[in-house]
Formats: sequence, C-alpha cells, structure tokens
Amino acid sequence: MQSELQATNREIMATVLARDLADGEWVEVGANLPVPRAGVLLAHLLWGPNMTVMIAMTKANVLNEPVIEEFQLITDQRATRWAEAYYLHDDLVENMKFRRKGVFFAGALQIDRYGNSNLIGIGADYRALKFRGPGAIGVCNATVMNSRFHLVVNAHDKRIFVPKCDFVSAYGWGSGGKDARTRLGLPGGGPRYVVTPLAVMDFEDESKRMRLKSVHPGVSVQQVLDNTGFELLVPAQVAVTETPSADELRVLRTRIDVQGALRN
Repeated sequence: MQSELQATNREIMATVLARDLADGEWVEVGANLPVPRAGVLLAHLLWGPNMTVMIAMTKANVLNEPVIEEFQLITDQRATRWAEAYYLHDDLVENMKFRRKGVFFAGALQIDRYGNSNLIGIGADYRALKFRGPGAIGVCNATVMNSRFHLVVNAHDKRIFVPKCDFVSAYGWGSGGKDARTRLGLPGGGPRYVVTPLAVMDFEDESKRMRLKSVHPGVSVQQVLDNTGFELLVPAQVAVTETPSADELRVLRTRIDVQGALRN
C-alpha cells in the first residue's frame, strides 16, 4: 500500500493526462481503461466542470458524485446511472462538431517511432496471428476525428515499442513529417503524448519522431532507452514527470479510484 503522499506510477500517468485537458473540451474515455478514465475524471472534477465526459458512449454527469463507483469495460451498463445523453455510434462518427474540440485515448499492442499503433494482433499473417488484439473498431475514426489523442500503455518494453508495427489500427505520423496527416486529408491533430509506467514521450515538431519528454520519479533515461525497440530522440535535459499535488491525489483516492486500481 502506498503512503498518503507517495503517488504510484499509474496515478502519475493519470495526472499527466488530466493536465492536458481543458474545460469545455469533449473527452472520450473510449474503452474505459482505468488510467485514462481516472485522468479524465480528475480534470473534470478539479478544473473542467464544463467538459463533456463520454464514458461508455454515455455523456456522464458526475460532478456531484461523492464517490464515482468502479465499473468494468465499455459495455458495463452501470455507467448509465450518470447518463445525461446517449449517442449512437453512427451519431459520433457523422457529427464532427463534437470531435473538433475532442480528445481521445487509445491503448496499443505495438507503437512505432512515429506514433503509429496496432491493436489488431501480433504476427505477419493476419490469418494466423500469434496474438489477437481487441481490433480497430472505434479507434480508427476516433483517432482521426478528434483534435488530438494520447497513447496509453501499462508496460514499457521492446515488445510494445517496435521499429515497425505488424498492423496499423491508429495512424500516428505515418513515416514522419509534420504534414504526414494533412497530406492524407486527416482532420484530427494526431497523437500528442505516449504515456507509460516509465515515462512520457511526445513528438518532435518537424520530423514527428518520438521524443522523450520526461521520466517518472526513480526512473533513469537509460532504463527507458533499454526498454524501447527503436532510437528515441533525447533532449539535452530530460525532466522528471511532475507528481500529483496533494489535492489531486486526494481526489484520485477518495472519489475516483477508491478501490485502488491505480495503486495495485
């Protein structure tokens, strides 16, 4: 069990995501993964009362909930207790007015140096995958249509950070260049951060190659490099990821993650 003031790496990850979010934005939790969900709710409760928070395709109103009870997966109907509205999938795909100021979060089986990612499966032959992932449904359109997205993974190793993805389910920056997405007519802004239990990465402005932004407390730059399967850009000075404030940690532990999913 962590002390009252010592944040876990998952709590740090959630706080990194929260601090990128602004009041008034449309924010899609997507597959309801614990870290992105906690980050979104943290921002919503502390400084984003006018954010539109989409949980399990449901526009949620949780501002006055003393404790946001745990629920599972995107299909868990318990999330509807907070519903203000429900959007059919086709409504989200076709109605761009929401997503022009939207933020999305995606997991990945593989990520390459330009932020292209794979949720389809591992293996050269799609007919005989070594490992089958959850697939690309929802991820393709959400990572294109929203103003930006973040890649969030629960491990940082060379199986995930690879020179080339076996498949691409979410297009990042292609083969590089800041015009990689506009050349294809993609409306969204692309991936901003890659957040892992070791570090935060972003993308260099011109080349759009992945760059080390910060390492979490107790993690060295070399540890990140040793667990990445391609060459990361590393600035001369690498910051240590800012930890949650006492107030952020209190809200995480007493309202959002009471059961301690981020502390296990």
